[in-house]
Amino acid sequence: MPKLTSVLLVDDDQTNNFLNERLLKRLNVADSILVAENGQEALDVLHRSSSAPQPSYPALILLDIQMPVMNGIEFLQAYQQLPLAQQRATTVVVLTTSMDARDLARLDELPAAGLVNKPLTQEKLDQLLQLHFQH
Repeated sequence: MPKLTSVLLVDDDQTNNFLNERLLKRLNVADSILVAENGQEALDVLHRSSSAPQPSYPALILLDIQMPVMNGIEFLQAYQQLPLAQQRATTVVVLTTSMDARDLARLDELPAAGLVNKPLTQEKLDQLLQLHFQH
């Protein structure tokens, strides 16, 4: 399976980010791993990547739902306003422990490609990569 250009982890839990980053590095999934602690930071990362001389969008975003400042639902709503080319270049997968029925219902209306329950494991990551990046 080809390596992804980059993965953006969006979670306010630094331990989750550390463990997920370690797993991604150990499995050599991506050339680079970016980390944001809330939806606003993630949008900032996306804006910086799109305004670079050579735009480079994360191939995959693993997004938590429950975060301060801007939660995952609010991020996905803002994400829909990004240029279509940028949206098409990135697959957003929600990585969460939230099983709140309202959150899950709202996700159906937003541009998330899937939902994975925490914790992220090698098996879950392999399934996700096969589903969204197998050519």
